[in-house]
Amino acid sequence: MEPEVLLSVRDLRISFAGAVVGQAAEAVRGVSFDVHAREVFALVGESGAGKSLTARALLGMLPREATRTGTVDPDLSGARGRQIALVPQDALSALSPVHPVGDQLAAAVRSVRRVGRREARAVAVAALERVGIPDAARRARAYPHEYSGGMRQRAVVAMATVNEPDILVADEPTTALDSDHRELVLQLLAEQRESRGTALVLVTHDMDAVRQHAHRVLVMYAGRAVETGPAREVLTRPRAPYTAGLLASLPENAHGRRLTTLPGSPPAPDSLPPGCAFAPRCPLATDLCHHEDPEPRRVEDRLVACHHGENV
Repeated sequence: MEPEVLLSVRDLRISFAGAVVGQAAEAVRGVSFDVHAREVFALVGESGAGKSLTARALLGMLPREATRTGTVDPDLSGARGRQIALVPQDALSALSPVHPVGDQLAAAVRSVRRVGRREARAVAVAALERVGIPDAARRARAYPHEYSGGMRQRAVVAMATVNEPDILVADEPTTALDSDHRELVLQLLAEQRESRGTALVLVTHDMDAVRQHAHRVLVMYAGRAVETGPAREVLTRPRAPYTAGLLASLPENAHGRRLTTLPGSPPAPDSLPPGCAFAPRCPLATDLCHHEDPEPRRVEDRLVACHHGENV
């Protein structure tokens, strides 16, 4: 039995005004995917690939100057905190420095539920307890600067999950954390998914986290999905040259050999090359690649946007 589809994205495009008047630069170019109940769906790729923009489109949190086309079904932009919630990258800036942490969680509860202050406070304390904040009732009265970095990250997980949303969007939640706090945050997110049936959209550079936790993965390059499929298969048998190059550049995949690097750098949205955007960096590129942008097509158990996906 197929799991329930909680969110369906089709031909998502996000553009900004380009340097040339009247010309728009597309930062996200025709991305499509589904998010299923209880799954971890990972968005990966280099900086500037369009991962965070894609994730924020799900939340209706794009910059004002962005133009979005395509469909996100259902539209949950008016249901933030209730059906969909964000676990941000920077816990310190996500929390108000002038209000106690418990007050901020209680306010989040009351923004969604019709409850009194005392009940909202109790829900907030319970949320802090669930994410492992010791002496939660007392800590709820403390300000963010009185929390350690790891505790602040736990607090933003509590904030995102306090109203039990169906979908959590975690935007680089382990960036700048040490290994202990990284594992803690990933475990907290895994526990939310397992105990509450929450789906997790994980935006990350952390391929080890993807390997350990993700069910499916979408690899992005220059605003496009270049490979989408089961995480285990994509990470062990990539079919897009970009995916293969990205994985080969990871230290854990060097196996005692000199570390492989991807030559060059990703193009800016307003200076995309003709044809496939990865062609200038791709070892398999042919004349076709430099002139024709490949459409996603099925290769084995995944979708691959590459003219030579069978040869990787």
